[in-house]
Amino acid sequence: MALTNQEREQASYDAGSITVLEGLEPVRKRPGMYIGSTGPSGLHHLVWEVVDNAVDEAMAGYCDRIDVTLLADGGVRVADNGRGIPTGVHPKYPDRSAAEVVLTVLHAGGKFGEGGGYKVSGGLHGVGVSVVNALSTRVVLEIDRDGNHHRMEFRDGGQPVGPLTVVGPAPRGRTGTTVSFWPDPTIFEEVEFRAQTVVERLQIMAFLNRGLEIRFTDDRPGANEPQTFRYKDGIIDFVRHLNASKEALFRKVSSYDQREETMEVEVALQWNTGFYESIHSFANGISTVDGGMHEEGFKKALTNVVNKYARAKGTLKEKDDNLLGEDIREGLTAIISVRLQDPQFEGQTKAKLGNVPVRSLVERATNEKLAEWFEENPREANQVVQKAILAARARVAARSARELTRRKSALDGAGLPGKLVDCSSRDPRESELFIVEGNSAGGSAKDARDPRVQAILPIRGKILNVERARIDKMLKNNEIQALISAIGAGLADDFDVTKIRYHKVIILADADVDGSHIRTLLLTFFFRQMKPLVEGGFVYVAQPPLYSTLVGKEKVYLKDDTARAAFLAEHPNHKAEFQRLKGLGEMDFAELRDTTMDPGRRSLLQINVEQAALADEVCSVLMGDDVDLRRQFIQTNAKDVRFLDI
Repeated sequence: MALTNQEREQASYDAGSITVLEGLEPVRKRPGMYIGSTGPSGLHHLVWEVVDNAVDEAMAGYCDRIDVTLLADGGVRVADNGRGIPTGVHPKYPDRSAAEVVLTVLHAGGKFGEGGGYKVSGGLHGVGVSVVNALSTRVVLEIDRDGNHHRMEFRDGGQPVGPLTVVGPAPRGRTGTTVSFWPDPTIFEEVEFRAQTVVERLQIMAFLNRGLEIRFTDDRPGANEPQTFRYKDGIIDFVRHLNASKEALFRKVSSYDQREETMEVEVALQWNTGFYESIHSFANGISTVDGGMHEEGFKKALTNVVNKYARAKGTLKEKDDNLLGEDIREGLTAIISVRLQDPQFEGQTKAKLGNVPVRSLVERATNEKLAEWFEENPREANQVVQKAILAARARVAARSARELTRRKSALDGAGLPGKLVDCSSRDPRESELFIVEGNSAGGSAKDARDPRVQAILPIRGKILNVERARIDKMLKNNEIQALISAIGAGLADDFDVTKIRYHKVIILADADVDGSHIRTLLLTFFFRQMKPLVEGGFVYVAQPPLYSTLVGKEKVYLKDDTARAAFLAEHPNHKAEFQRLKGLGEMDFAELRDTTMDPGRRSLLQINVEQAALADEVCSVLMGDDVDLRRQFIQTNAKDVRFLDI
């Protein structure tokens, strides 16, 4: 569209149009560039930045204890017993101390130069603690170094209140750095830290740094007792912890390490009887949730080692095909931890490692050390090979089952399950699929729905637990076949989210224990076999109320026993009886429509998996005590995480 002369004058683009952001202004202007988001994940990222600096001191060999405290007034304090940030005058900024420069100048830190600072570290951009300063209303820096206790305070996004000052002797001659900060509520959507999120991260840091003691304290009202993490076997303990809720294939944990001049790798692994791999990789203590070169090297070498062993022992014959990596990794839990100089991460959130030489290091170490472990532990090695062979057979059977499912759907026309009560709209953007338990609930939901945009799919009881079944068995299950057909976008690697028939897939189960279990099984199925459906925010949970009662002539619905108790506390003279709405089939269509199917009220009852997260009970059943997998799941599938009780 052509601009008028007046519009051109107003939209002039000249030297004066170029804005230069000074100091920490860029961080406050575009916080998402530095911490990912201004939601809960970004808020907690502030804690990670400060803790990672303390862990860097531990990796350098100067720190063996870190204390993290959630303060009663909403702040966070992180203290280490490392060397302490240098307090002398910075040569480039003669009017400022080095400590002030670290907190107020982007890309300033001890992780760039040659020697003297850190051989390896998690930070490489030099923006960590300065970003925390920029996004806080107040920061207090305390440094114990050279026998003195130094203090400096910053306010309003990183403005120094005064210079770094010696306020007394270092207590008991200690050394170290203490950073206390209070996040800026004008930047973040909320400023309340979640203790469990912090605890899980700290525990992982303790696993990755053998012998490092990390203490966590929550000073807020009603908080749990302090916790201390310290693991003498490091990542071996990590693997045992992750497999504690599963059935290990054998008791031993294989582990090996290898070091070169500028790189080192540690690996620990153990198989369980399950069907899903759980590989967690780290670079300089940073979780690389998207993998990278270290994971690539490990996977390639693992596949090579197992196939060579199987052929050498005659388990795989000459005519047999090689086992695929996915067959071998079925049920595998592994930790890959590398430390290296100048790590090449993708972005400030460091989700993927790009250093090519580290791939060769991990590959060589795995080819040599894991092959030795197999020879020294033939019983365990044979169990791994046999499990992989079974996985390969299941993979072939699943492929045949998928092909049969495709052919059957083509022969059946649309291939929709007979018990699906579909909606009349063919626009997926406005269409909703309610998955309900049993025909009676299906009948109530059918009467309560808007037939133009709301479809009903009754399922029979509890579906197969896909966490404990291979895909070939899963594809033979009638209820799962119905789900696949109704959603219409395929399964697993063949799933195409652009082909889904409904943009809201809503689990509507009873309010009792069985309903909760059904909800969990369905969410597990979607997460494992239709992950893009979850990632895209198309999965919902509608929670029917457990009770109703009359206040005057108005019917009031109460979600559960807690809500009922709160209602009675607010209405101590309430005399009307409470009706227990245990099953959807027991609710008349008006009650069902008003409480769980009315678009105007559903936002009070549903959980959008993208906007919130799975409830604690779902994460617990889905992943057990696998805290790192839970964290990875949340990071991957939830933009802003809140844990809600279903």
